Amino acid sequence: MNIDENNKTWYKQLPILDGLELLNAKSHTLDFPFHTHDTFNITLILDNTFNTKLQNKLLRAPKGSLSITNPKEVHATPCDKELGNSFFTFYISPDVVKYLNKCKDAYFEDRIIYDSNLFIEFYYLSQLKKEQLIISENRLLSILKILVNKYATTKLRNLNKTLLFQSFINETNFDSFSLDTTAAKFGINKYKFLRIFKQETGLTPYNYVLLKKIELSKEMLKKDIPILYVAIDSGFYDISHFYKTFKKFTGVNPLDFKAAFYVN
Repeated sequence: MNIDENNKTWYKQLPILDGLELLNAKSHTLDFPFHTHDTFNITLILDNTFNTKLQNKLLRAPKGSLSITNPKEVHATPCDKELGNSFFTFYISPDVVKYLNKCKDAYFEDRIIYDSNLFIEFYYLSQLKKEQLIISENRLLSILKILVNKYATTKLRNLNKTLLFQSFINETNFDSFSLDTTAAKFGINKYKFLRIFKQETGLTPYNYVLLKKIELSKEMLKKDIPILYVAIDSGFYDISHFYKTFKKFTGVNPLDFKAAFYVN
């Protein structure tokens, strides 16, 4: 990481904490659609108000606060179209957080945390060069442990659902998905199908399909597969569509994502 990188958006992956991922977003104006992560997202708000949409509420995190998203939590991030939003996100493995929580599953009820000491500590680490941050793994662990001890709970969110579509979701190839045809298979109209699908996944079928494609493309990019093949094999009809959709969901383009794994 050099000085210039602090003035532009970038993504990195580090060989610490079970594959730590970092996103430094500068004046980001593109909305993140509803999506999920397998990680805990710890976001430092660097300027302007950072908005997070959950399924039932809108959260506003001011500059200097921390915004946290739990794993598998469906959320969207609308950004300021004129000024943009600048923020820094640590993507932390659930296994790391569980370890710090005395080997118990953790969950953050409060998604916005006002703690200037923690913010300063995370901000300091966010400004380190890649090699310096790797060396500072124990310091990051110590800060995360304070965060978990002060603000995490072992009470998990309520996941009671009908799960009508669970096996269908796990087994279906959504490349050929048809709303009318699928709803008919369940003996319901498409509007009821859409309602139940969103209840169970938090997403519309369209966003669910796109998110699955992005997840597949990320795994392929990590294997150094050429971007053209990644775009085609993950179900995008051309490179332009792939680039646009990938950046919409991740904040960076596929080339920058790939470079995080293969360029020092």
